[in-house]
Amino acid sequence: MAKELDFESIRPYKDHEIQQVFERLKNETSFLELIGFLYPELSPQRFIDGMMQIKSIRQFQQEVISPYVKQIIKTTTKEVTSEGLDELDPKESYLYISNHRDIVLDPAILNVIMFENNFDTTEIAIGDNLLIYPWITDLVKLNRTFIVKRNLPVRQMMESSTLLSKYIRHTITTVGHSIWIAQREGRSKDGNDRTQLSLLKMLNISGKDKSVAENFKQLKIVPVSISYEYDPCDYLKAKEFQQKRDNPEFTKTQEDDLQHMGAGLRGRKGRVHFAFGQPINNELDVLKDIENKNEKIEFLAGLIDKHVHENYRLWPGNWIAWDMLNATDEYSNMYSTEEKEIFLQYIEEHLERIEGDREFLRKTLFEMYANPVVNKRELLGNAMK
Repeated sequence: MAKELDFESIRPYKDHEIQQVFERLKNETSFLELIGFLYPELSPQRFIDGMMQIKSIRQFQQEVISPYVKQIIKTTTKEVTSEGLDELDPKESYLYISNHRDIVLDPAILNVIMFENNFDTTEIAIGDNLLIYPWITDLVKLNRTFIVKRNLPVRQMMESSTLLSKYIRHTITTVGHSIWIAQREGRSKDGNDRTQLSLLKMLNISGKDKSVAENFKQLKIVPVSISYEYDPCDYLKAKEFQQKRDNPEFTKTQEDDLQHMGAGLRGRKGRVHFAFGQPINNELDVLKDIENKNEKIEFLAGLIDKHVHENYRLWPGNWIAWDMLNATDEYSNMYSTEEKEIFLQYIEEHLERIEGDREFLRKTLFEMYANPVVNKRELLGNAMK
């Protein structure tokens, strides 16, 4: 059995640790500046005084994190809806694997939905590339977040993947906490949601001598589809595509990541929908008929993708983007003239925020919104036509 001590470098904080973390945070100038920005109606000292009264991680989530996320939902979305949780057991622990659009909000909104439906919150996976300051590490680990280490040398990466795999399995099967993890490293920037094979290989490492099917049945994978009507970071993602087109060696800076976080929090999102699928355990028996291990992993990735695409909610902008890219009116019955005008105006507004190859950027934005339609067409074939 894995020992808790094995996970010290990546695990979230526990209730008995939070006061010493608060003691550190109250002396962090950057953290206090953030509090002044997030809660302008409160003095930082008043916020700190309230925080020092908190005794548990759950209380911290309920009294600090959840109210802020609800305010973001209120001010930047038309509505947030969900489906499928009523088919899941709140007493069970699951591995929620979802497509990924927003660095901060995807798991944050998911956990608000969990609270509202009487589920415990999930533990959240986050890449250490986003932990720009020590106080950010403290803050996310207070919010039941565990650390995924990125950009390591090969040998260290294998060791880190093994530790992460053991942590996820231990948390689900022994501790009894659910976990949220994105289906690939980083967000899908082009709207084409695909499960990364290396993620599934990592999850399988800790299965020991069991079959691949048994390993994944133990994790109780639930595919989740996250659908934003508008992606507030779409123009930044389009800009990144152009930067990589013009310079194949381009990589984002930490300042870029902070800009994406800020845009995601403050930007317009329209309607947001979370669709929870069923655990895929009953569909894993077919793996025994596949001899090659890599082919088993490919099948599993395709299975998760199928459910993510199937449950993805398409908005008018998705259909409009498809028709614009293909110079057709094939899906004109899926949107009104007014909705088309609103979406195209939105695209032009976001193009105004960046400089560059206007036609390339516009096409990139349309592709971003059209790709969920492409995936749904591939899944459903002629039924959509």
